Amino acid sequence: MSKRILVTGGAGFIGSNLADELIKAGNEVVIIDNLATGEKKNINKKAKFVKGDVKKPADIEKCFGKKIDAVFHIAGCASTIKSFDDPAADLYTNVLGTINIINAVIKHKTPRLLYASSMTSYGVPEKIPVREDFCTRPIAYYGITKYAGERYVMATGLRDDLGFKLNTTAFRMFNVYGRRQSLTNPYQGVVSIFIGNAARGEEIKIFGDGGQSRDYVHISDVARAWAGSIDNPRSYGEVFNLGSGIRISVNELVDITLKSFGKNRKNYRIKYFPARPGDQRHMQADISKAKKLLGWKPAMKFEEGLQDVINWAGELYKGE
Repeated sequence: MSKRILVTGGAGFIGSNLADELIKAGNEVVIIDNLATGEKKNINKKAKFVKGDVKKPADIEKCFGKKIDAVFHIAGCASTIKSFDDPAADLYTNVLGTINIINAVIKHKTPRLLYASSMTSYGVPEKIPVREDFCTRPIAYYGITKYAGERYVMATGLRDDLGFKLNTTAFRMFNVYGRRQSLTNPYQGVVSIFIGNAARGEEIKIFGDGGQSRDYVHISDVARAWAGSIDNPRSYGEVFNLGSGIRISVNELVDITLKSFGKNRKNYRIKYFPARPGDQRHMQADISKAKKLLGWKPAMKFEEGLQDVINWAGELYKGE
């Protein structure tokens, strides 16, 4: 049955792709975004757009003119490195912004709230791949705020004094990549950063020795997981990893990217810099819980997904 769904941060990379998935499934979508990093061109024409900030309750209130059946809370500051430069910005947006969303959901008795958490919640994992029941000891300010937001959401779902049942779900997303991820923002999305560098012929910068590894998951797979969980009672009150379950080192990523551009380390400028604060050495998701409870598993192979982003980047730069 069609629903009316609010997507916060719906002009950004992840939010806009989720909004498209929801609209494709026949839902009505309301988007709130302050356009700080999101772009108006990403917004689906069938969505209702409210320019506003989750830090401002009055802006959120504008989205609830009609009944909202579910909220996809994606909006937030999304840079581990920048969180060290301005911890308060992360605190206000990722924590206070989430509390504002929770308050609106309670006020309007919205029965469903899904939250964008992060792999950074784990900090330095006890072992890999990481399971959802592992210790959460974030070492980056960004991870601290994302985990705090997650716990606010999940704790609210446990309350029995609301006068209605609020079903909550949190997704700890690993390295999401795909079309619409910024090719120019040096703080978000290493896949797109390297593709942007290669497309423009710029030096590729690697922080650390490049041996650090990540779990890259395509946005199409992430969108399926979110959209497929709305009415799935097995997801209620649960936290899920969303990753591919496969680890790729930064050095391998550079080599794969350059090869796609017909280049290699011998004919391209690559420079190494000291590792940055808050960097997790290795991350890999155990996705068995999502497979079991959601019936979800990633379908996009990394090489295919990477090539799709490269094709998209080529179309963008060709039009300039």
